[in-house]
Amino acid sequence: MEKKKQISMAVIRRLPKYHRYLRELIKNDVDRISSRELSEKIGFTASQIRQDLNNFGDFGQQGYGYNVKELYNQISYILGVNKEYKTIIVGAGNIGQAIANYNFEKSGFHLTGIFDVNPKLIGLKLRDIKVQDVDQLEEFLKENSIDIGILCIPKNAAQRICDILCNNGVKGIWNFAPVDLVPSKDVKIENAHLSESLLTLSCLMNS
Repeated sequence: MEKKKQISMAVIRRLPKYHRYLRELIKNDVDRISSRELSEKIGFTASQIRQDLNNFGDFGQQGYGYNVKELYNQISYILGVNKEYKTIIVGAGNIGQAIANYNFEKSGFHLTGIFDVNPKLIGLKLRDIKVQDVDQLEEFLKENSIDIGILCIPKNAAQRICDILCNNGVKGIWNFAPVDLVPSKDVKIENAHLSESLLTLSCLMNS
């Protein structure tokens, strides 16, 4: 499906929520739903839902609403979850271990390697994958086609590791280091700052 125009990041960031709610509707054997009904479940206005989805095509029918399974499949395609991605984690501390143990496999993200600098962690097995010395990272990337690198490391090491990933074929980086990384090549980066999310919650509680 061709995108009609440049899609804003705000719309893109709402798509995973649509995807999650539609999956639940399918599990509950819901065949179709109106924008108003979806609005009541998801928390966006019906107008916002129609505007968001119209960026990608004409999914709904007036008086009928949306075919839930068809819309779910189309958003899956837009999100790219119909593909498979080979991933690695750099940083096997608490965050790295939590991500390694989270089941992203069902969404097509296959963990193939874990790396760390800490001798106490090297050799540890997480989901049957042995933690390797980060010094072996570049050789591993040259021998394996990796799509996504997940960084769970201190900020002073993050840009150097980012450059290694960018220069060895990695296409995307999910960054948990507390710094905004700059890719050295055309690599997509999603900076996931946990502290910013917590401060956003704090702001909401105090506003």
